Amino acid sequence: MKRLATVALTALAPISWGSTYAVASELLPPDRPLFTGVMRALPAGLLLTALARTLPKGEWWWKSAVLGTLNIGAFFPLLFLSAYRLPGGVAAVLGSAGPLFVVGLAALVLGERASLRTVLVAVVGAFGVSMVVLTADAALDLVGVVAGVVSSASMAAGTVMTKRWGRPEGVGPLAMTGWQLTAGGLVIIPVAALVEGAPPALDGDALLGYGYMMLINTGIAYWLWFRGIGQLSATSVTLLGPLSPLTAAVIGWAALGQALTPVQLVGMAIAFGATVAGQLAAARTPQSFSSSEKNDRNISMDLTDGRVRR
Repeated sequence: MKRLATVALTALAPISWGSTYAVASELLPPDRPLFTGVMRALPAGLLLTALARTLPKGEWWWKSAVLGTLNIGAFFPLLFLSAYRLPGGVAAVLGSAGPLFVVGLAALVLGERASLRTVLVAVVGAFGVSMVVLTADAALDLVGVVAGVVSSASMAAGTVMTKRWGRPEGVGPLAMTGWQLTAGGLVIIPVAALVEGAPPALDGDALLGYGYMMLINTGIAYWLWFRGIGQLSATSVTLLGPLSPLTAAVIGWAALGQALTPVQLVGMAIAFGATVAGQLAAARTPQSFSSSEKNDRNISMDLTDGRVRR
């Protein structure tokens, strides 16, 4: 039951990310994806770091910078470049390939052996997503495709290295999330200034949208995501990724009046089924933990055991 609760909480992250397109299209200034990336990451990172009251020490300054760049600073701009150069469906399919990158990297870096079933689940999930988001007139652009693939690889590497390095002794996921979001936001700032120029004027809708993106879509969502990485296998966490485009499709239908075809409904069922199957498969696979995560788990077990050591 504890693992199920952890999976359910972690799944709220990609579900929240599925609302990004609707919020951006309805509330935010157009054609400012990099500025949006900064507004999502940097304020949330500073807020979480302030709440955690903990700054990196020693090697964790550069480790946080690396993780923040992989998970946020490189991922956001590449993702937005892919979305601008490709139809949304093609970009979403490239993003859904992320679990395959994680499966390979987790085997190399973490020693997490990927079963044939896990690989098939990742492929089937990506296929289901493609049924939901691809259209007959989808076109390919080389720069967009490369950006989409590299963005998926960047997030996958960030997920695996977050699992690999764990956390410093006595530091929780709130601080780790704050460090990474802050580092990632700082990486995006010069890119946004160079490409998009001065920040746009913000009206009430934009402030509402950015407030949601900062607090819910990024701050809380990434905290849940990194918390999940600390308690689940990297493969298990990334196999929740298809929930993001599925949520986007549901919001588009329910809130934006977009129609869902029978093919899309079948694709949604396939992708959701693959997500559930992936969690069932991961539950049967032994996990590897960093030393800090083992310590966290031992403390948790001691606190829930009636024979608490005094």
